[in-house]
Amino acid sequence: MAGSVGWEPARLGRSGQAYARAAAEGRGALVAYLPVGYPDVDLSIEAMRRLVAAGVDVVEIGLPYSDPVMDGVAIQRAGTAALDRGVRTRDVFTAVEAVAAAGVPALVMTYWNLVERYGVDRFARSLDDAGGAGLITPDLTPDEGEEWLSASDAHGLDRVFLVSPSSTDERIVSTVAACRGWVYATAVMGVTGTRTAAPSQAPNLVARVRALAPGLPVGVGLGVSTGDQAAAVCGYADGAIVGSAFVKTLLAADESGMPGDFAALGAVADALVAGVRRRP
Repeated sequence: MAGSVGWEPARLGRSGQAYARAAAEGRGALVAYLPVGYPDVDLSIEAMRRLVAAGVDVVEIGLPYSDPVMDGVAIQRAGTAALDRGVRTRDVFTAVEAVAAAGVPALVMTYWNLVERYGVDRFARSLDDAGGAGLITPDLTPDEGEEWLSASDAHGLDRVFLVSPSSTDERIVSTVAACRGWVYATAVMGVTGTRTAAPSQAPNLVARVRALAPGLPVGVGLGVSTGDQAAAVCGYADGAIVGSAFVKTLLAADESGMPGDFAALGAVADALVAGVRRRP
């Protein structure tokens, strides 16, 4: 964990400030992902509140999409079920309001087509009105995102873009320059999902980002599922991003006929919160 040396305060936004608070406490940040609408809208929001109570620093709220090509099996299953059960784009703003009211930054993670269909400025305005911190846009690059850059500036929203092991040095520099809040480093090529070991390419990618464009915190996602993995990630990055490990607990509870049972969700959250608070 490198801490906040070299970060640009004016670019941290609300979600980046959560990283800064974690660094000031001598630990990494934990970013937790859950999709709105699974197992239903109300229970998904309650699950997000449970994660906040457990001590996560930022909540990513996923907006289910009919063609989730970058999502792993668990997130695809939950998202498909949410769509079948009637989740709508407007429900994400209800979830944002609840997470923001609980006291941590709420970022929406969404495929760009959903924002375009809703209307880019309208989406930004609705997100701002709900108290949201900004967007993570996995399938949008800054050079194709002029409309979002303008809308996010107009509404003071964070914009978190992704870099990967295949990103060129030039692409890393331009992507980080367009970010506000923090930088999302995808540790492996391919879809999301839990893994038994932290990807070996991740430390090198984080080091490249810091050397080429050190102005923002770097969070690592794709595969973190245990406290030990979270601790290892926070040994070289500023935060760990976890999604599938949480979603799997909701799938299991739903399939057992107890969709409101968050005991397993809480246990996973407790282990990960403890993980980011210690060095490997």
